[in-house]
Amino acid sequence: MYKETYRGSARGSGVGPRIVVIGGGTGLSVLLRGLKKISTNITAIVTVADDGGGSGMLRDDYGMLPPGDVRNCILALSDEEDIMEQLLQFRFGEGRLKGQNMGNLFIAALTEIYGDFEMAIDKLHEVLRIKGKVIPVTSESVTLCAELEDGRIIRGESQIPYGAHYAGKRIRRVYLDPECPTAVPAAIDSILAADAVILGPGSLYTSIIPNLLVDGISEAIRSAGGIKILICNVMTQIGETEDYTVSDYVDAIEDYLGNRVLEYLLVNNHIVSPEELAPYVSRGTKQMFLSAEDRKKLQEKGIVVVESNMIHLGEKFVHHDADRISNILMSIIHGA
Repeated sequence: MYKETYRGSARGSGVGPRIVVIGGGTGLSVLLRGLKKISTNITAIVTVADDGGGSGMLRDDYGMLPPGDVRNCILALSDEEDIMEQLLQFRFGEGRLKGQNMGNLFIAALTEIYGDFEMAIDKLHEVLRIKGKVIPVTSESVTLCAELEDGRIIRGESQIPYGAHYAGKRIRRVYLDPECPTAVPAAIDSILAADAVILGPGSLYTSIIPNLLVDGISEAIRSAGGIKILICNVMTQIGETEDYTVSDYVDAIEDYLGNRVLEYLLVNNHIVSPEELAPYVSRGTKQMFLSAEDRKKLQEKGIVVVESNMIHLGEKFVHHDADRISNILMSIIHGA
């Protein structure tokens, strides 16, 4: 039984607390599959800085926002049968459409029909009857850029991890070009009305932080009455968080969000076997765990750390376990 009152606004027309999740990439869509089982008042605010693959091609050819991350989040919240997901995730293997995703083309067609990306996304909500809402963080076309420690600039979301890795330098900061694009109003409204605002999981500099660079998003999170929660990645990532500690991860978020905003941090404490980690170790990545120094720093920041087994072992990859994390999130919301 859900509590009748939360720290944010009253519940909406759905069932469960109002939860806003901010990010992009695979991590966000994985989490949404778990959250939709416990609430239908979910809003995913998604980065639109992707410039690689099929999304990048559509962005270049049609001048539309990249649809990939938005598509994956909508499918994650969908109630449709597997056949619809298979259709919209289908990727052409031959011909002039080789490499292009059917779902991206569907969104491109809806954008052409209705003349607006946001309207196209709304129509896809209706088609798939999703539990919740997916909102692009901005309707403006932007390019994500990274400045490395040596001052070098890398342009393009798809180029940043590899460029930083091969340069052997950490990312000093990321920014959008043009800077400070306007947030979609519905994104701001959702954050301010939320009972919980969740950042991550996902690529730190290319999925999570780009949302915080959009004008009004960080300010809305700071002003919101809901609980602010960060989900730490279970693995370091080449070019973005190589050799990062958990406190490094938090510090990077606070550089853009501000101090004393985050209230809870979810961190995995399950040790994966060397055999299961072998594919990652060969690529130079490793698990992220809390150290004694991390605990001290986070305590000084006033952040409550929640440790648990948050890992799901897939056939090829180590992922967050969406169901376990969703249950932990609900416990936090209940206890606030």
